[in-house]
Amino acid sequence: MKLKVILIVTCLFLMAGSWSQAMAQHDENRHMKREQLAEAQAKHIAKGLGLDDDKTKRFVETFCECQKSMWALGAKYRRAHDAKQARELTEEEIKAEFKQRFAQSRSVIDIREKYYKEYSRFLTQKQIKKMYELERQSMDRIMKHQNGPGGRQMQKKK
Repeated sequence: MKLKVILIVTCLFLMAGSWSQAMAQHDENRHMKREQLAEAQAKHIAKGLGLDDDKTKRFVETFCECQKSMWALGAKYRRAHDAKQARELTEEEIKAEFKQRFAQSRSVIDIREKYYKEYSRFLTQKQIKKMYELERQSMDRIMKHQNGPGGRQMQKKK
C-alpha cells in the first residue's frame, strides 16, 4: 500500500514537471516564431527595396530591434490592462486608463521616430516611405491570413 502511494506521488511529480517544461517550451517557441516572423518580414521588405547585402543586414537588424521595442511596450501596457479587465472600472480608473493609452501612443510615436532617424542613416527618404508601405502591406496580409478562411480568428474583447 505504501509503495503504491509513493509510486502515485512520484508519477504526479513527473507529470507536473513534464507539463511545466512543455509550457516553458511553448512560450519559447512562440517567442522564437515572433522573432523569426519579424526577420522574414524585414528580409521581404529589404528585397522590395532592392537593398544590397550590407544594407539588407543593417536593415534587418534595425527592423528587428524596432519590433522588439514595440513588443516590449505592448506587453507592458497589456499586463496592466488585463489586470483591470476582470471587474467593473470606476470613473477614476477609466480616466487613468485613457491617460495610460495616451502615454502608450506617445511611446509608440517616440519609438517610430527613433527608428525613422536610424533608417535615415542608411536609407533614402523614398526608401523609408516605401518601407512603411511594404510593412503595412505585409501586416495586412498577416491579419488577412489570421482572420481568413481556415485562419485563426482574432478574439474580440468585450
